[in-house]
Amino acid sequence: MNDASDAGRSYPGDTLEERRVRLTVVGCSGSYPGPDSPASCYLVQARDGLRTWSIVLDMGNGALGALQRYVDPLKVDAVLLSHLHADHCVDMTSYYVLRKYHPSGTQPRIPVWGPKGTAKRLANAYDLPRKPGMREEFMFKVYRDPFTVGPFTIEPYEVDHPVPAYGLRISAFDRVLAYSGDTGPTESLESIAAGADLLLCEASFRSCDDNPPSLHLTGAEAGELATRTGAKQLVVTHVPPWHEAKEIFDEARAAYDGPAELAHQGAVYDL
Repeated sequence: MNDASDAGRSYPGDTLEERRVRLTVVGCSGSYPGPDSPASCYLVQARDGLRTWSIVLDMGNGALGALQRYVDPLKVDAVLLSHLHADHCVDMTSYYVLRKYHPSGTQPRIPVWGPKGTAKRLANAYDLPRKPGMREEFMFKVYRDPFTVGPFTIEPYEVDHPVPAYGLRISAFDRVLAYSGDTGPTESLESIAAGADLLLCEASFRSCDDNPPSLHLTGAEAGELATRTGAKQLVVTHVPPWHEAKEIFDEARAAYDGPAELAHQGAVYDL
């Protein structure tokens, strides 16, 4: 945990050029943490003048520990939760502790966007009374219309998953990051990904399997989405540890001839 003595510590985001956007993969393991990565968590940063803005996308199992390699958790400006499955939100319980009991004092509230019921879900996860729950540490906001955080404009789109879930289109300085969240094939992905500079797309299924509907994408479907929407770069993520990640990535690569990578913990992309 960072404390007041870390005030002079430098982080990778400190080197970000002005008016650029950076994506850092904090965790990319699908459904549960893997041996080489926490579950879903991504750090999105943009530098505007002397100020670096930091947004965290999802906070899955084990994410908070790894996040501290890349940003001071006390300097995060907002958290965006795509949905409320544990592998995307459960480390918010630890983040609550860090902000509430930090030796330098209770920290100011920061906004947390998520589906309806996020405040209740996180209070239950830490066995807190529903009121106040975590409302003294976080300002909970429900996805509806586009909103802004510093230089970022975020457009939420409902996607196809067993619980209310959202994909996000995040733009700043004419750069666009598209994040699928967890989803099966759905029309809203076309709007999320259209012309994106980078499409961060889940691919949890193999095409050769009899996969359940309305849950996840195959590697081939991720690649086809990138091709149809003209995404400039594809990063395949959320591969569960029970699959061979290269097999799923090869499916995506066969369906998309642009720049493509398989997400790994610690990868950095400058848009």
